[in-house]
Amino acid sequence: MSRPRRVDSELLAKAQALVGEATDVSQLRAAQSILLPALANLTLEQTATVLGVGRASVHRLQQRFREELKPARAVQKPWGGRRRALMSLDEEKAFLEPWIEQARDAGILVVSPLRAALAEKLGRKVTFSVVYRLLARHGWRKVAPDTRHPKSDLAAQAEWKKNFRKRWQPG
Repeated sequence: MSRPRRVDSELLAKAQALVGEATDVSQLRAAQSILLPALANLTLEQTATVLGVGRASVHRLQQRFREELKPARAVQKPWGGRRRALMSLDEEKAFLEPWIEQARDAGILVVSPLRAALAEKLGRKVTFSVVYRLLARHGWRKVAPDTRHPKSDLAAQAEWKKNFRKRWQPG
């Protein structure tokens, strides 16, 4: 059994007033989405058929109409942003300041001690990906490794290249 329909008399009066002065179709549909179920005892499905929209759209129209009648509240933050951030951007910048000096002096930044310091500051374990994302947010990048090994011997490589084809002959 469905719950009984509640009709707010103030809402009904405003919907009736809006039907007479609606300037576009969306305003008219919003007002009708309130009036048809209240005055003609139509279900959401029947109201949707009359308005030429889906059942879920009737509920959205009603909700939008109710929200437009509420007094203006403080501006609500839109979705998105850093909802699960561990620190604010300013705190992150302050945390990275000493590491910037160290990186300038040494020419490289080792992530392991940075990760340990961040874990100590936050009081919880921190994965490497958190540290790398933190660095990326502040314009740092992971330096790619060199194209050759520092202990490689170029002369030995050249000698191997010269003698390699002599050992193997296509059969």
